[in-house]
Parts: sequence; C-alpha cells; structure tokens
Amino acid sequence: MNTVGFIFDLDGVIVDTAKYHYLAWKKLAIELDFQFTKEHNELFKGVSRKRCLEILLDLANVETTDEQFDRWMVEKNIDYLAYIEKMDKSEILPDVPEVLEFLKQKNIPIALGSASKNARAILEKVDLIHYFNTIVDGTNVTKAKPDPEVFLIAAKQLGVLPNKCIVFEDAVAGIQAANAGEMISIGIGDATILSEANYNFKDFTEMDKNFLEKLIG
Repeated sequence: MNTVGFIFDLDGVIVDTAKYHYLAWKKLAIELDFQFTKEHNELFKGVSRKRCLEILLDLANVETTDEQFDRWMVEKNIDYLAYIEKMDKSEILPDVPEVLEFLKQKNIPIALGSASKNARAILEKVDLIHYFNTIVDGTNVTKAKPDPEVFLIAAKQLGVLPNKCIVFEDAVAGIQAANAGEMISIGIGDATILSEANYNFKDFTEMDKNFLEKLIG
C-alpha cells in the first residue's frame, strides 16, 4: 500500500472546460426556447450529462420521449467535443503543472477522478496525461457524485486507503463525494460555495509547497 494518494477532478480544477459545457448546454436550451444562464450552469458542476439534461428539461418545463432524450444527449456532446477539439496547453489552470510535477518528483501516486467521459482526450490535448497513474472517469462509474464511487475506485487503483487520499474539487457534489469517502477534501474556487471542504484555495497559485509537504507527511 502507498501511504498517500492525490486525486484530481478535471473540469474547473485542471482545465476550465466548464465554459464549453455552458456553451453547449446554452445552445441546446435555445432549441428548447429556454434562457439558460450561468447561474443555471452552477447546478451542472460535477454532475453527469444525463442528470444535467434531466435538470435542464425540468427548468425548461419540457417533457420528451426516451428517444429524443438520447438524441439531445448525443447532440450536446458533439457540440462540446467540437469545443475541446481546439484545446491546448493554454487551457491549463494556473500552477497545475507545477503541483503535478512536485508530486511526481516525490513519487506520489496521482489519479484523475472525473464524471467526464472525455477526460482522457482532454488530458492528451493539454499534454498532462503522463502525470496520472490512473484515470477514473464517466466510463468507469455507475454512480454520480456526491456518491464517492469515482474516488473510491481511484483510491483502490492507486493502492491507497481512502482516508489517506487527498481530493481536489471545484464542485459541491465533488466535495461531498470526497467527504463521504472519508478523504481529505480541498476546494478549488469560491470558499463560500465549497464551505464543506477541509481546506479551500481560490486556485493552485495560493497553495505553497509547505502545504503540499504537510499533506504528504
């Protein structure tokens, strides 16, 4: 067993793909004759695509068939993939490579734990995939956050006990999932929204090496 492991969410932690999800959902909302706002988009953070569409249809007060639901799921993903196809290293959030490199130099096992089914493609696009010992994404899990399944699978694949894992998350559902898995939760973003986290940082630029050393120690 490794002594400690680090698990990173993807959207809003490593790269800001949330804006692309927003644009893709907004496009679909226009089809539904619904005004989709950034406030609505907050409800979608850390949530599966299926659940997001269910929420959108509820907000828009639209009923549909299973066949149409599936078509909209595919349509949204095609629009989203068109955005991420253009991604490059400039999309990486501040100081993320420095933190990953620091952990790699210390031989700390690193996992990705994301609801995204496009996680591998995104990590390859931004050239960070080599930092991760394992990737657990939407293709590996059946339960969405706040269920801890994605993080528990990641811990197992890293060979680390759940209570020795440190999770970085930007969504309330993700923080709740980490807490449910009895892991150390670190909120990246607005501390008032992510108040359930054990620690909070606006982004990785606020996190010094001493703090990382303390987590490792």
